[in-house]
Amino acid sequence: MNQRTIRQAVEVVGIGLHKGEPIKLRLEPLGTNAGIIFYREDLALSIPLSPSSVIDTQMATVIGSSKGYISTIEHFLSAVYAYGIDNMRVVVNGNEMPIMDGSASSFCLLLDEAGIQAQDIPKEILRVKKVVEVREGDKFVRLEPSHHVTFDFAIDFEHPVIGQQSQSYSFGTKPFIEEIARARTFGFARDIQYLQSINLALGASLNNAIGLDDEKVLNPEGLRFENEFARHKILDAMGDMMVTGHNILGAYSSFAGSHKLNHELTLALFADKANYEIVSLNKSQSREFSKSFA
Repeated sequence: MNQRTIRQAVEVVGIGLHKGEPIKLRLEPLGTNAGIIFYREDLALSIPLSPSSVIDTQMATVIGSSKGYISTIEHFLSAVYAYGIDNMRVVVNGNEMPIMDGSASSFCLLLDEAGIQAQDIPKEILRVKKVVEVREGDKFVRLEPSHHVTFDFAIDFEHPVIGQQSQSYSFGTKPFIEEIARARTFGFARDIQYLQSINLALGASLNNAIGLDDEKVLNPEGLRFENEFARHKILDAMGDMMVTGHNILGAYSSFAGSHKLNHELTLALFADKANYEIVSLNKSQSREFSKSFA
């Protein structure tokens, strides 16, 4: 299997979650070994995708520097991970990605519109060689060696709609679209009211998130999946693992993980070269891995 970029440039406009302003997103093809490059068009600033570029994880995964940043990249990156894109420029004209409907579905449609272009050198993946784990109390995130790519996530919220939920996902583009991509981010009405009082989450609405009060879901249409909350956590985790710049060959698992713990996991992974290796897919691996992207 060879490296991948997109066949043609595409763009879309959506609302930014925090500022509530229109954000233009443009995706452009890049050559081999270029990686995923984010670009602030309004600042003429390129931000490479790497754990070292992450500057905040409090409410979303944010990459950048003192010169500028781009927030809420994880939903988009989950689709990039699922489609196996290696090289692409991601151009935005503001400090956050558009939230779209709060899931990754719109980004999947955008990548479908762009099309996938195979390039002329082998794809490189990150193979996990040793167990790497980060804990915070009873919360944890973990990567383990595996011949298969899997994500397992469990959560436990003291809320009558959420409670204890879990979801397991065996990696593949089609299962991602069917099982994970449509799962929306969620928030509590009391938190949104506070955030908006300090000029954050100004773009948040029931059109781009699952809203909850103390007892119920506020969205008139209800949930897309019974365990939509756990599925969205897998979506977030995939996006956060894509910050490594590679598809990962290994098993990810978590209980009550977060953007913060996911970021700490990627830092811990890269802290010791014995934990991983970057490998080109050989022909036998390539045939098996390619099936995931069918």
